[in-house]
Amino acid sequence: MTLKTGFTALIMAGLLAGCVSPAGKHPNAAAQTCKAENQMQQTTLYYGLTRQGGKAITAQEWQQYVDNDVTPRFRDGLTTFDAQGQWLGSNGKVSKEPSKALMLIHSVDAQSDTKIDALRDIYKSRFAQESVMRVDQPVCVQF
Repeated sequence: MTLKTGFTALIMAGLLAGCVSPAGKHPNAAAQTCKAENQMQQTTLYYGLTRQGGKAITAQEWQQYVDNDVTPRFRDGLTTFDAQGQWLGSNGKVSKEPSKALMLIHSVDAQSDTKIDALRDIYKSRFAQESVMRVDQPVCVQF
């Protein structure tokens, strides 16, 4: 799977679009007004649902991964959603693949980082994936 290149371009376009700020407003105004106790990290992981060779990862396999691997590491909560990945392959052709995205809101610390990297490694190993793209950004959270 080569989701890495395509997802990177897609995400970068979205992130750059978010860099535009209304006239007269500083782009980091929200971050500057966020109280320390509300500052967290949002990590979104992007997973392809097709193994090398074309065999699909089933809904049951995905759910088992979420239940058995993700939830124990991030018990406070998570969000998953369906996606459709598209990327330009090394052969110059556009490839498309059903995908999943997993959004985690967590503290910025080595323990969270280790857990996220473990999730990526587990998925790549279990489902013969070349990559699981990771996108991190600071967020201001209120409950």
